[in-house]
Amino acid sequence: MRVFVTGASGFIGTAVTRELVAAGHHVLGLARSDAAAALVAQAGGEAVRGDLGDAGGLAAIARTADGVAHLGFIHDFSRFEENILTDRAVVEAITAALEGSGKPFVLTSGSALAESEGRAARETDEPGGFHVGRASRGATELVVRAASARGVRGSVIRLPQVHGPSEIGFRAGFITYLIDIARQKGFAAWLDDGAEHRWPSAHRLDVARLYRLALEKAEPGAVFHAVAEEGVPMRLIAETIGEKLGIPVRGITPEESGDYFGWLAMFAAMDNPTSSAITRATLGWQPTGIGLIEDMRANDLG
Repeated sequence: MRVFVTGASGFIGTAVTRELVAAGHHVLGLARSDAAAALVAQAGGEAVRGDLGDAGGLAAIARTADGVAHLGFIHDFSRFEENILTDRAVVEAITAALEGSGKPFVLTSGSALAESEGRAARETDEPGGFHVGRASRGATELVVRAASARGVRGSVIRLPQVHGPSEIGFRAGFITYLIDIARQKGFAAWLDDGAEHRWPSAHRLDVARLYRLALEKAEPGAVFHAVAEEGVPMRLIAETIGEKLGIPVRGITPEESGDYFGWLAMFAAMDNPTSSAITRATLGWQPTGIGLIEDMRANDLG
């Protein structure tokens, strides 16, 4: 299969590219710079130049492919509303280009979008959350659902905190930002007692394998959770950061949260246990990578 991958030069995207190439697929990896193109090539893909701001151009590339994995997103949280709307425009354009073809389109979403109350989130939970002005990331999932009724084999992968070493060093989703904050503040922190805030996680190589399986096998409208560990307590994450950086650790109050976490405060306050039982049963996906805390302890956090 000839697969167009946006975000192909990123932390997860390079792993997805390698996974697809190893399985015999040809990857067209979106690259907006020479450096990004080099990373795509190193992963075994064919770099194609483009930009997430050019939805029409990306749709034209998608028409030449047998399937699309959309991992690209502009991670500038000072322009979060604008970036969500840009992402939605890309998804609308690409799915329109694939309409009636039966080709697979895999959208990247987040585990925190699943609306659940008092239990681990499930793949069947409706998307919600992250409403910023006119924008909602959950609404982008609904675009894929609608496209699946118009001849696109659309599916959604909701990501947890994806961790692992890479060409650009160790990364672990939002935890990468927590590490930077702890270094700047001189201590690692959790909110309240740290036990009520849990984040799901998975190793990047396990996540890459799930993208391949979704491209190859997903039914139209399917939602998958790329979750190996249902919920790692934030206190344990902070303690591990402190241990690795050799700095103090302590809990902080909600009143202190904004000053310490900054834009990450709304995520730090989330309790997001997430199940992947349906994903495992549907696709036969079995994560084998080491856990988040073990991975953090085994690697240089930068």
